[in-house]
Amino acid sequence: MDVLIIDLTHGGVKIAIELKKIGNFKHIFVYDIYNTLKNPDRNLLESYDIELVEDMELLNNCNNLLVINPIHSPFNITEELKNTDSTKKGNIKEISHHKAINLALDKWKVRVRNQNIPIVEVTGVKGKTSVVSMLKDILIKEDPLVLSSLGACLYKNEKKILLKKNISITPASTLETIKIAKKIANSDCSAINDFNDSYDWDNYILNYNSCLFESSLGVTGIGNIGILTNIVENYPIARNKSNAREAKKQVFNCDFVVAEAETIAKYYPKEYIEMNDKINIFSLSKETMINDNEDKYNYRKNDYNIDNYDIKNISNLVIDNIEYGLDKTNFDISYKNLKTIYGDVLNGSMKIETFAPGKHHVLNVLATITASLSLKIDKNIIKNSLLNFKGIIGRSSQKFLDGSRIIEEINPGINIKAIESSIEMIRDLNDYSIIIGGKYGITCEEIDDKKAAILLDDFIDKKDMNLILTDEVGKEIMKSMKNVVEYIQDPFEAQKIAIANNKDILFIYRSNYSQLNKR
Repeated sequence: MDVLIIDLTHGGVKIAIELKKIGNFKHIFVYDIYNTLKNPDRNLLESYDIELVEDMELLNNCNNLLVINPIHSPFNITEELKNTDSTKKGNIKEISHHKAINLALDKWKVRVRNQNIPIVEVTGVKGKTSVVSMLKDILIKEDPLVLSSLGACLYKNEKKILLKKNISITPASTLETIKIAKKIANSDCSAINDFNDSYDWDNYILNYNSCLFESSLGVTGIGNIGILTNIVENYPIARNKSNAREAKKQVFNCDFVVAEAETIAKYYPKEYIEMNDKINIFSLSKETMINDNEDKYNYRKNDYNIDNYDIKNISNLVIDNIEYGLDKTNFDISYKNLKTIYGDVLNGSMKIETFAPGKHHVLNVLATITASLSLKIDKNIIKNSLLNFKGIIGRSSQKFLDGSRIIEEINPGINIKAIESSIEMIRDLNDYSIIIGGKYGITCEEIDDKKAAILLDDFIDKKDMNLILTDEVGKEIMKSMKNVVEYIQDPFEAQKIAIANNKDILFIYRSNYSQLNKR
């Protein structure tokens, strides 16, 4: 079988080289759909005898072809080959980059499973990085290997070893993180490089006892547990040919799934019916409710009707009561029939105190607790780790400056739902300035400034609030608002003005924290 790998921007080069090492494929071709291939990678591909496709006619001699295409890609092999003879030569099969990484890591997965090293993969629209961070704290004594949007890290004796700071959360980055850790653990051996790095894992040291991998559009399926934090927005991908629901459905390829109740009821009722014996569900309430306000902001509807399925009381872990606070939130949880990866079924309760000022933060905590219990982690370890959790600097966290409290919600993927949830967190407090803004072009999914304007106008109409818009995103939102609001170009200047007016601040900003700090 021959292989064609699409997209050399989002990890295609790494996938091609790894599949070459496996040696199961006759020819490996790559296609640079976005024309971003740099000369060093071009030379590396040539050194492995991996051929760059400039014209699809090159595939005419392929018999059976495996196309490896990113889940978000608009590439259509049938359309590309319609003017060639390639489709007449044999069968064409297509898999995602995620599944290709699963294939490339097959022997690694066997080795890790044999050593009882748990693997957790995390996907979702929001909350992925926060969940990974909390799980890292809970698993810290298990020397976790971690990939998140904050970087690739290895923890040894509770000390952080930075493997790579600027790394994406594409499927290929999971492979890259594992390979970097391999080089560190086996540094006494002959130098491991791209040419002598064996596909065989039997003779290599593994320097971690747990694995946490964040992924943006689904998971690879290597996980004992796949966590789906939520689908708060079913945004389109692949030039409107697919959507977030379809991409994140890959989470069901993991052995067990941890997911939020509304997401399951709204987007995956069929999967729940078919696979409920491997799914643990968490919720803020005992009865799963669907948000009836979705049409208000023109969110996409799905094709699945919850009324067709008897899944209104599906949660394995729920909150019994809760008291929110900006510094600490206290709540009681109960869980029933919660399945572990070891075959046990758990029932019980727990009191939790942690940093979770808003409902969206609490849902992240519930995802973390559900996954931890699924791994059969001791309740006291879970409770103590969450008690010490202070949020993530540059994501959801707070700080004090010149006597003012600043709650920061900084994220490259800030969307309408995130803005709404953050404002709900402090809307009953009168001494806050809300500063909203950020940059475009940070992620594939842009914020809809017109929907943001509708949301903010709605908040102002119900209760007057001190709103300041800032930077590129703020300027575009302001243009679509019916209410007159203040605009300040520089986000830090906006903060200074709010502090001078003796205001605490809710700072919602669409950016990478590292980029914001450079300003």
